[in-house]
Amino acid sequence: MFIQMILILLLSSGADGCDRPNHLSIKTPSPMEALSGSCLWIPCTYEDLSQEEEINTADPVTGIWFKGVLEYSTSSQYTFSVSGDSTKSYPMNITGNLKNKSCTTMFYNLSKNHNDTYYFRVENSGFRATAVCDSLQIKVRDSPWSPTIEVSGKQTETEVVTITCSAVTPCPHAPPQLPWDLHQGTAHITETNGTFTTKITQNITLTDAHDGLMIKCNAAYPVSGGFKKKADSNVTLSVSYGPKNTSVEVSPSGSLSAGQSVTLSCSSRAKPPVHHFTWFRHSSQGPANVSQGHTYSFNICEGGDYYCVASNTHGNGTSPDITLQITAAPGVPSIEVSGKQTETEVVTITCSAVTPCPHAPPQLTWALHQGTAHITETNGTFTTKITQNITLTDAHDGLMIKCNAAYPVSGGTTETTEYTITLNVTYGPKDTSVEVSPSGSLSAGQSVTLSCSSRAKPPVHHFTWFRHSSQGPANVSQGHTYSFNLTEEGQYYCEASNTLGNQSSPVITLSITGMSA
Repeated sequence: MFIQMILILLLSSGADGCDRPNHLSIKTPSPMEALSGSCLWIPCTYEDLSQEEEINTADPVTGIWFKGVLEYSTSSQYTFSVSGDSTKSYPMNITGNLKNKSCTTMFYNLSKNHNDTYYFRVENSGFRATAVCDSLQIKVRDSPWSPTIEVSGKQTETEVVTITCSAVTPCPHAPPQLPWDLHQGTAHITETNGTFTTKITQNITLTDAHDGLMIKCNAAYPVSGGFKKKADSNVTLSVSYGPKNTSVEVSPSGSLSAGQSVTLSCSSRAKPPVHHFTWFRHSSQGPANVSQGHTYSFNICEGGDYYCVASNTHGNGTSPDITLQITAAPGVPSIEVSGKQTETEVVTITCSAVTPCPHAPPQLTWALHQGTAHITETNGTFTTKITQNITLTDAHDGLMIKCNAAYPVSGGTTETTEYTITLNVTYGPKDTSVEVSPSGSLSAGQSVTLSCSSRAKPPVHHFTWFRHSSQGPANVSQGHTYSFNLTEEGQYYCEASNTLGNQSSPVITLSITGMSA
């Protein structure tokens, strides 16, 4: 028996498959990790395996922890706990009921020097053995463990999730404090297979406002000296949600004219992003689906109320209505004169106005005969026109022709624009006449000047003077004026010419005072 015990003590602790003679086994987590300055709770049970010896529970049962070597000595400096021994202060205190085979132990105020392998031994009047195959490895660290943050459930708006901050708790008698960004509830300690964990939880009904929210949790471990060792962790929520803040933007902004190209853009905040946009226009029969896509471009021909619906896998978001109003005319009309603007020519005068919305054309009015307007189409472009034929005379030169185009706009009113042209008609000499200087009575030999005037376009470029004689009109001079000394009475006239024709003035008679007929 003595030899057998010596062999057991000399053998080192084995791993799984230990083939050494072994009369004692323990069950405890190994390795175990502890924080320097704190304590370690060691859950432990043992079982005697000897076929020859048996623990006598009627007598005291002593539990002993020692480290480093298998050989145990009562005077060994490696002894860390001897149950029932009040003569010494041991760092390890066996709290379990050894008679009930519980070797649960509290290890106080650990330091880095306590990094080692520990063995458990039982001594009794009828039994003495060391668990040679079941050692306990203790690792001591200076820095605390970072807590763990978990979010249960699906991170989607309206979902109720449980957020848990957990921290390993090697010493449940001195658990860490867990302050965090959420409501500071009461922490609780759980145990799983001898491992303790401190937890704090909160239930949250998720909204889009929680997306991107960073939750930070601190673990503050109390250690000797009244200090705390701290570590923290954080997690950022990623919440999916349906479309929010859906709105419509109009381009161009400001006043709109009939037929103008308008682009409506729909925007919405969503996660995942919006995958479908639908456009609606209010009508007397209800909302009408008018387009699909992020933007809706069209040529506006009448005002109306529009809105968009943004959709993703989590729902829809509807924008407020946006009202489009036509408040401006698309342009000014134009006036064209066909043919040459020369007297006697028959020309066609046309007033035209662009008509982007042929079902709501502009009304054309002018100072000429108010005929019937008609709409023409060329390559998809519509134009409203009104025409009149005129035989030109010199009276039309300088005539101002104004045409108005009244376009229907929102509110049942019209927006009017106008355009004006002035006719430029060429014509032959008109109102040709002669003026005598000096006027009044004339005497023989007196100097006389005749001046010829005429209205023409282009201006008269040639004047010819004639005097009636018995042989007919005699050409007596050229030029705008004709000066001579009057020696005999006579009848004179001038002829004005330009590129479009000639005209003769009325005859003027020059008489000499005192000369008998």
